Amino acid sequence: MASEGRLPLPSTWFTWHDYLIRPGMRVLDLACGTGRHSVAAAARGAEVTAWDRSAAKLEEGRAAAAARGVQVDWQEVDLEGDWPAAPPFDAVLLFNYLDRERMARIVDALAPNGTLIMEAFLTTQRELGWGPTNEKHLLGRGELARLITPLEVLHGREVLEPVDVERWRAVASVVARRRPGEP
Repeated sequence: MASEGRLPLPSTWFTWHDYLIRPGMRVLDLACGTGRHSVAAAARGAEVTAWDRSAAKLEEGRAAAAARGVQVDWQEVDLEGDWPAAPPFDAVLLFNYLDRERMARIVDALAPNGTLIMEAFLTTQRELGWGPTNEKHLLGRGELARLITPLEVLHGREVLEPVDVERWRAVASVVARRRPGEP
């Protein structure tokens, strides 16, 4: 939990691929929560828009961004409802949120050559005693690559990895690009 401008560290998947976020890029962080990825992308010089439905979490993100001296456009948006009009983004970040019904919308939010950096829990997570348990919020094996079609997968994985000394997590992660000329 963020407090007094402190945020949890970004996902290791984001950290391994943050070199893809460059100054001036337009980045959308969907279901941003308290904004750990939004703030990290803004610190790399990106123009970040962060959407979440929780006003309280957005407020924590604002405090963290202010503490680091970065700008983020924080917007309260229910991703299950209508989305604000926005031009396509150079990158979309999506961590720990899964909405199969809106994956086409997420892909459509990418500009040509735009990059999706995404990570979500696998069904195996239920066995680990924490995290989402509802099938609606968990990916099956091999499912993520199918969900992001027609994007070109540049790097992907399905892993069981440590979170800390007591907890593990089962996740599917992907970096994918929208090819120029694709609808």
